[in-house]
Amino acid sequence: MKPIIEFCMSNLASGSQKALEKLEKDPNLDVIEYTCLGYCGLCYEGPYALVNGEFVSGETPDELVENIYAYLEENPMF
Repeated sequence: MKPIIEFCMSNLASGSQKALEKLEKDPNLDVIEYTCLGYCGLCYEGPYALVNGEFVSGETPDELVENIYAYLEENPMF
């Protein structure tokens, strides 16, 4: 089972698109786009994604990618 990384389409327009593109290249991740993830207040603050259902954010798309990988290291699925 691969980790699931979920992105909000509104947040993609706000900068997380670059993070999504980097993560989609990783064959060990399932990257999914949704119309809305229900984090509207946080959505406008900066790039974010849900990693296995948990909110992970970053100041920049690159920091978001780093934080996602850090989260996955700290929270292994098995």
